[in-house]
Amino acid sequence: MYSILLSAGWPIWPLLIISIIGLAIVLERSWYLRQINIFPKDSLETAFGLSNQLLNQKGLTEAQIKDLSQLSPASPLFACVLREKLNGSSAEGALEELQAVAQTTWFKLDRYLGILATIATVAPLLGLFGTVVGMIEIFGSQGAISGAGNPQQLAHGISVALYNTAFGLLIAIPALAAWRGLRAVANQRQRECEEFTRQLFKKLYPTESTK
Repeated sequence: MYSILLSAGWPIWPLLIISIIGLAIVLERSWYLRQINIFPKDSLETAFGLSNQLLNQKGLTEAQIKDLSQLSPASPLFACVLREKLNGSSAEGALEELQAVAQTTWFKLDRYLGILATIATVAPLLGLFGTVVGMIEIFGSQGAISGAGNPQQLAHGISVALYNTAFGLLIAIPALAAWRGLRAVANQRQRECEEFTRQLFKKLYPTESTK
Protein backbone atom coordinates (compact mmCIF):
# COMPACT_ATOMS: atom_id res chain seq x y z
CA MET A 1 0.00 0.00 0.00
CA TYR A 2 2.79 2.39 0.88
CA SER A 3 4.52 1.66 -2.42
CA ILE A 4 1.29 2.57 -4.24
CA LEU A 5 1.13 5.88 -2.41
CA LEU A 6 4.72 6.60 -3.39
CA SER A 7 4.04 5.64 -7.00
CA ALA A 8 1.00 7.92 -7.15
CA GLY A 9 3.06 10.98 -6.28
CA TRP A 10 2.26 13.96 -4.11
CA PRO A 11 -1.29 14.60 -5.49
CA ILE A 12 -2.54 11.51 -3.66
CA TRP A 13 -1.80 12.93 -0.21
CA PRO A 14 -4.78 15.36 -0.21
CA LEU A 15 -6.94 12.39 -1.21
CA LEU A 16 -5.53 10.36 1.65
CA ILE A 17 -6.24 13.16 4.12
CA ILE A 18 -9.88 13.61 3.07
CA SER A 19 -10.37 9.84 3.09
CA ILE A 20 -9.29 9.74 6.75
CA ILE A 21 -11.59 12.67 7.56
CA GLY A 22 -14.47 10.99 5.74
CA LEU A 23 -13.95 7.69 7.54
CA ALA A 24 -13.86 9.47 10.90
CA ILE A 25 -17.13 11.25 10.11
CA VAL A 26 -18.84 8.02 9.04
CA LEU A 27 -17.79 6.24 12.22
CA GLU A 28 -18.72 9.17 14.48
CA ARG A 29 -22.13 9.73 12.85
CA SER A 30 -22.93 6.02 12.79
CA TRP A 31 -22.26 5.89 16.53
CA TYR A 32 -24.08 9.13 17.33
CA LEU A 33 -27.24 8.40 15.31
CA ARG A 34 -27.88 5.03 16.91
CA GLN A 35 -31.41 4.85 18.27
CA ILE A 36 -30.12 3.76 21.68
CA ASN A 37 -28.06 6.96 21.82
CA ILE A 38 -30.86 9.31 20.77
CA PHE A 39 -33.43 7.51 22.91
CA PRO A 40 -31.61 5.73 25.74
CA LYS A 41 -33.34 3.03 27.72
CA ASP A 42 -36.09 4.43 29.96
CA SER A 43 -35.57 8.01 28.69
CA LEU A 44 -39.07 8.21 27.20
CA GLU A 45 -40.56 6.60 30.30
CA THR A 46 -38.75 9.19 32.42
CA ALA A 47 -40.09 12.06 30.33
CA PHE A 48 -43.68 10.86 30.42
CA GLY A 49 -43.34 9.95 34.10
CA LEU A 50 -42.30 13.53 34.87
CA SER A 51 -45.25 14.78 32.84
CA ASN A 52 -47.59 12.69 35.00
CA GLN A 53 -45.89 14.08 38.10
CA LEU A 54 -46.42 17.61 36.79
CA LEU A 55 -50.07 17.04 35.89
CA ASN A 56 -50.75 15.46 39.26
CA GLN A 57 -49.12 18.44 40.99
CA LYS A 58 -46.60 16.32 42.83
CA GLY A 59 -43.90 18.95 42.96
CA LEU A 60 -41.86 18.61 39.79
CA THR A 61 -38.62 20.58 40.19
CA GLU A 62 -36.35 22.39 37.76
CA ALA A 63 -33.51 20.09 38.83
CA GLN A 64 -35.45 17.06 37.59
CA ILE A 65 -36.07 18.74 34.25
CA LYS A 66 -32.39 19.66 33.97
CA ASP A 67 -31.39 16.07 34.64
CA LEU A 68 -33.80 14.92 31.94
CA SER A 69 -32.34 17.36 29.40
CA GLN A 70 -28.91 15.77 29.83
CA LEU A 71 -29.98 12.18 29.22
CA SER A 72 -29.69 12.20 25.42
CA PRO A 73 -29.63 14.45 22.33
CA ALA A 74 -33.45 14.26 22.14
CA SER A 75 -34.05 14.97 25.83
CA PRO A 76 -33.81 18.79 25.57
CA LEU A 77 -37.02 18.68 23.50
CA PHE A 78 -38.90 16.85 26.24
CA ALA A 79 -37.36 19.05 28.92
CA CYS A 80 -38.43 22.16 27.03
CA VAL A 81 -42.08 21.11 26.97
CA LEU A 82 -42.02 20.22 30.66
CA ARG A 83 -40.26 23.46 31.61
CA GLU A 84 -42.74 25.60 29.69
CA LYS A 85 -45.68 23.82 31.31
CA LEU A 86 -44.07 24.15 34.75
CA ASN A 87 -43.60 27.90 34.16
CA GLY A 88 -47.24 28.30 33.13
CA SER A 89 -46.55 29.17 29.49
CA SER A 90 -49.37 29.01 26.97
CA ALA A 91 -49.36 26.49 24.14
CA GLU A 92 -48.28 29.18 21.67
CA GLY A 93 -45.40 30.27 23.88
CA ALA A 94 -44.32 26.68 24.47
CA LEU A 95 -44.36 25.97 20.74
CA GLU A 96 -42.22 29.01 20.02
CA GLU A 97 -39.62 27.97 22.56
CA LEU A 98 -39.80 24.35 21.37
CA GLN A 99 -39.02 25.38 17.80
CA ALA A 100 -35.84 27.11 18.94
CA VAL A 101 -34.71 24.02 20.86
CA ALA A 102 -35.63 21.81 17.91
CA GLN A 103 -33.38 23.78 15.57
CA THR A 104 -30.44 23.11 17.87
CA THR A 105 -31.34 19.42 18.06
CA TRP A 106 -31.64 19.06 14.26
CA PHE A 107 -28.26 20.76 13.87
CA LYS A 108 -26.69 18.14 16.15
CA LEU A 109 -28.28 15.34 14.13
CA ASP A 110 -27.00 16.80 10.84
CA ARG A 111 -23.53 17.72 12.10
CA TYR A 112 -20.65 16.86 9.74
CA LEU A 113 -22.96 15.41 7.07
CA GLY A 114 -22.33 18.45 4.90
CA ILE A 115 -18.59 17.81 5.13
CA LEU A 116 -19.12 14.19 4.07
CA ALA A 117 -21.15 15.32 1.06
CA THR A 118 -18.38 17.76 0.17
CA ILE A 119 -15.80 14.97 0.35
CA ALA A 120 -17.91 12.86 -2.02
CA THR A 121 -17.97 15.79 -4.46
CA VAL A 122 -14.36 16.91 -4.14
CA ALA A 123 -12.65 13.50 -4.22
CA PRO A 124 -13.18 12.85 -7.96
CA LEU A 125 -11.98 16.38 -8.72
CA LEU A 126 -8.82 15.81 -6.73
CA GLY A 127 -8.36 12.53 -8.57
CA LEU A 128 -8.74 14.38 -11.85
CA PHE A 129 -6.20 16.92 -10.66
CA GLY A 130 -3.78 14.09 -9.95
CA THR A 131 -4.43 12.76 -13.45
CA VAL A 132 -3.55 16.13 -14.93
CA VAL A 133 -0.37 16.28 -12.86
CA GLY A 134 0.61 12.82 -14.10
CA MET A 135 0.02 13.81 -17.71
CA ILE A 136 2.11 16.93 -17.21
CA GLU A 137 4.94 14.78 -15.89
CA ILE A 138 4.68 12.62 -19.00
CA PHE A 139 4.57 15.32 -21.64
CA GLY A 140 6.62 17.87 -19.75
CA SER A 141 9.81 15.83 -19.89
CA GLN A 142 12.27 16.61 -22.67
CA GLY A 143 12.52 12.96 -23.53
CA ALA A 144 8.77 12.58 -24.04
CA ILE A 145 8.64 15.67 -26.21
CA SER A 146 11.47 14.53 -28.42
CA GLY A 147 9.92 11.09 -28.75
CA ALA A 148 12.77 9.30 -26.99
CA GLY A 149 11.61 9.53 -23.43
CA ASN A 150 12.76 7.43 -20.56
CA PRO A 151 10.34 4.46 -20.26
CA GLN A 152 10.58 4.56 -16.47
CA GLN A 153 9.64 8.22 -16.37
CA LEU A 154 6.82 7.58 -18.81
CA ALA A 155 5.50 4.70 -16.69
CA HIS A 156 5.75 6.82 -13.55
CA GLY A 157 3.67 9.59 -15.10
CA ILE A 158 1.02 7.13 -16.23
CA SER A 159 0.90 5.51 -12.79
CA VAL A 160 0.43 8.92 -11.13
CA ALA A 161 -2.47 9.64 -13.46
CA LEU A 162 -4.21 6.27 -13.02
CA TYR A 163 -3.63 5.86 -9.29
CA ASN A 164 -5.05 9.28 -8.49
CA THR A 165 -8.10 8.77 -10.67
CA ALA A 166 -8.83 5.38 -9.13
CA PHE A 167 -8.21 6.58 -5.58
CA GLY A 168 -10.47 9.60 -6.09
CA LEU A 169 -13.33 7.36 -7.21
CA LEU A 170 -12.56 4.87 -4.45
CA ILE A 171 -13.15 7.65 -1.91
CA ALA A 172 -16.09 9.34 -3.61
CA ILE A 173 -18.32 6.29 -4.14
CA PRO A 174 -18.35 5.04 -0.50
CA ALA A 175 -18.55 8.63 0.79
CA LEU A 176 -21.63 9.31 -1.33
CA ALA A 177 -23.27 6.05 -0.26
CA ALA A 178 -22.45 6.75 3.40
CA TRP A 179 -23.81 10.29 3.15
CA ARG A 180 -27.12 9.12 1.68
CA GLY A 181 -27.44 6.39 4.32
CA LEU A 182 -26.59 8.66 7.24
CA ARG A 183 -28.85 11.38 5.85
CA ALA A 184 -31.74 8.91 5.84
CA VAL A 185 -30.95 7.82 9.41
CA ALA A 186 -30.77 11.45 10.60
CA ASN A 187 -34.15 12.18 8.99
CA GLN A 188 -35.63 9.12 10.66
CA ARG A 189 -34.32 10.19 14.06
CA GLN A 190 -35.77 13.66 13.50
CA ARG A 191 -39.20 12.21 12.70
CA GLU A 192 -39.03 10.07 15.84
CA CYS A 193 -38.11 13.10 17.95
CA GLU A 194 -40.98 15.08 16.46
CA GLU A 195 -43.48 12.28 17.10
CA PHE A 196 -42.48 11.69 20.73
CA THR A 197 -42.39 15.41 21.42
CA ARG A 198 -45.82 15.83 19.83
CA GLN A 199 -47.22 13.11 22.10
CA LEU A 200 -45.73 14.76 25.17
CA PHE A 201 -46.98 18.19 24.12
CA LYS A 202 -50.47 16.81 23.50
CA LYS A 203 -50.43 15.22 26.95
CA LEU A 204 -49.47 18.47 28.70
CA TYR A 205 -51.61 20.77 26.53
CA PRO A 206 -54.63 18.60 25.67
CA THR A 207 -57.11 21.40 25.11
CA GLU A 208 -54.81 23.61 23.05
CA SER A 209 -53.59 20.64 20.96
CA THR A 210 -57.10 19.91 19.71
CA LYS A 211 -57.86 23.46 18.58
